[in-house]
Amino acid sequence: MLNRPKVSRAVLALMCAMSFIMYLDRVNLSAAAGLIRDDLHLSNTNVGLVFAAFAYTYTLCQVIGGWVSDRFGAKLTLVTCASIWIVATVATGLAGGLVSLFGARLLLGIGEGAALPAQARALTNWFPAHKRGFVQGLTHSFSRLGNAITPPLIALLVAYSSWRVSFFAVGALTFVWVLVYAWYFIDDPRKHRHMTAQEEAQLPPARKTDVEATREPTPWRRLLKRIGPTMLVYFCYGWTGWLFFTWLPTFFMHGRGLDLKSSAMFSAGVFLSGVVGNTAGGVLSDRVLKRTRNVVAARRNVIIGAFLGALVFLAPVMIVKSLPVMAACMSLSFFFLEMTIGPIWAVPMDITPQHVGVASGLVNAGSAIAGIFTPIVFGLVVDRTGSWTLPFAGSLALLAVGIVATFFMRPDIPLDTANAQADISSSDELRFAENLTPRESNR
Repeated sequence: MLNRPKVSRAVLALMCAMSFIMYLDRVNLSAAAGLIRDDLHLSNTNVGLVFAAFAYTYTLCQVIGGWVSDRFGAKLTLVTCASIWIVATVATGLAGGLVSLFGARLLLGIGEGAALPAQARALTNWFPAHKRGFVQGLTHSFSRLGNAITPPLIALLVAYSSWRVSFFAVGALTFVWVLVYAWYFIDDPRKHRHMTAQEEAQLPPARKTDVEATREPTPWRRLLKRIGPTMLVYFCYGWTGWLFFTWLPTFFMHGRGLDLKSSAMFSAGVFLSGVVGNTAGGVLSDRVLKRTRNVVAARRNVIIGAFLGALVFLAPVMIVKSLPVMAACMSLSFFFLEMTIGPIWAVPMDITPQHVGVASGLVNAGSAIAGIFTPIVFGLVVDRTGSWTLPFAGSLALLAVGIVATFFMRPDIPLDTANAQADISSSDELRFAENLTPRESNR
């Protein structure tokens, strides 16, 4: 009789699938933006406003969604918000002008706003501290895989039908995922019907993660103080990240004069580098943690190095004329930019497992706020100056700010004593598993 696959592995696969589909839902607009702009007679500024519409409600729903996931669990939260983004995706395909397109993107922001905080809530329950960087990096790498696949997929669908069909297809795929997730996932891993004693021993230390136990007041003031620096760092990441997510296919199409197929292939190449970067950053962060027992080195130092790499390789985009060289620089810059994701998303899990939904929502709100401004600024700059590379100057400045802000992050100091004791238990368990001698960490 074949052994049943590990439940944790199946749950991780579900979360990877969610990240992948969520970015298909999100990025299909940017992949088809050039066609939609011409079909609905929009300006670049109009397109930037539509891109930003998603970020308005997405930002608002980050903290609300995180709070809901902490109180009512990741399962209910994700089933509800995914159902909303199904409706929003289909509505985008039905849009007939600026107003309806803007409204559909607002609704998508509501649906997707709670998704990543709820995912962080689920991963905290299912995976121990020394795997946080890896699981966060891996799940987010699938979102970048969605980024990479969407442009050529849109090009293929347009060739045989229209840009509207792509939104209907992705909505149907999301519906299938919701059914599978609702059937298989459970918030408390120890109560899963397929959980074995052997796998249960590998779960994180038992905490009060059930619904009733999480209904305690959220320490907003202390939480904001501790998470604030990470929010700023993620804002600096998001300024460049959103620029890539929203404008990259149009940049290659209109900024470099490529056709839809060629722009899709160049965009896919850049986004594929992010797939590798996400996984590499998470793996590196966890390996540094295992080697040094220093969560500051594992999270903060990896982020600083990644920001430096992103800045160095983005700078030539401002001056190079060769398309292959420009695409290569963008790919390398995006690779390093995405290396920050695993460590950044592990920080709220390190600081406060008990309130990780709210904490992750606050962090992601930093990036979402950037998403409100960067698409509009990009469109305005292009319309006013005619330059498709000038908007990258703001990215260079904010990457530098992000490096400075990272020094103020303190993932080594838990929010409260209870979490500190839990983290000590996790570290002791990790040392025992590796037959290592306990030593002082996180100086």
